[in-house]
Amino acid sequence: MSSRSGSPGLRRTARLLGVASLGLGIAQLRSPTGVARLAGVDDSPTAPPVITAVGIRELVHAAGLLPGRPGWAWTRVAGDAMDLTAMGRALANRRGERYVRLRNVTAAVAALTALDVWTALRSTRSSRAGGAAPAAGLAATAPWKSPLEVSASTTVNKPVHEVYGYWRNLENLPSFMAHVREVRTLDGGQRTHWVAEAPGRRSVEWDAEIVEETPNRLIRWRSSPEADVENSGRVEFSSAPGDRGTEVRVTLTYAMPGGRLGKTVATLLGEAPDQQVRDDLARFKQILETGEVVRSEGSPEGTFARRFLRQRPAVPVS
Repeated sequence: MSSRSGSPGLRRTARLLGVASLGLGIAQLRSPTGVARLAGVDDSPTAPPVITAVGIRELVHAAGLLPGRPGWAWTRVAGDAMDLTAMGRALANRRGERYVRLRNVTAAVAALTALDVWTALRSTRSSRAGGAAPAAGLAATAPWKSPLEVSASTTVNKPVHEVYGYWRNLENLPSFMAHVREVRTLDGGQRTHWVAEAPGRRSVEWDAEIVEETPNRLIRWRSSPEADVENSGRVEFSSAPGDRGTEVRVTLTYAMPGGRLGKTVATLLGEAPDQQVRDDLARFKQILETGEVVRSEGSPEGTFARRFLRQRPAVPVS
């Protein structure tokens, strides 16, 4: 993470974040009990050692950001995700004045997280615009934004031609892919336009084309070069042993913002890419075998992933 990519303004923001990390790290190391009291978690015996560890982490952030390296903002984003997760759990166990103090600190961390994410994304876009060489059909970028590959498989108790036929009608994909809102066929079926859900109730759109196809065996596609999120994928179909249905294997490769670090952050926030693919395939299997996605009382709002975050086991969303 030694790149000094980005505009002067972006590098100044990185240094500002570095100063913030330095100040936080020093305060947390000098007086972990004081920080615990300020945050409303002084009733927890584990708080001081955790705060000390976070202080050391903040100094690591500072070491990368103070020289003006905006790509290091991704390390702060990962730390923010861990902190907000811990604070959310702590809030559930606090009452009275401690709850108020912890709520205020959580709001401050959330505001700083927004700046961290903005800086990290700007760094990613700036580095990409700088002209990195392509690799494996996707942008070959710095380690914090390298392409990711995820895969999953399932066995569907239906014949190969039926399973393949349902998937090949690409406009069916939103029925089981939680983050895909619409797939519209263009130019006779080889090209498609995709609309997907993005964080913050936003949407992203791109065109894709089928680049290889073997009926009842394989579909391989890739996004257009100008897509906001470059991606490619393949789905393979084969008869399960003993003629017990169809084995379906999906492999996706895409330039996720933040690369492997971004995947770690997404996992902490409940949006792990590999889990998404497994969940999508589980819904695909349900549709082919039962004709619909089976929903429990605890998940009445359908497949939109952002709604899952508000749900709790056996507690329907009001």
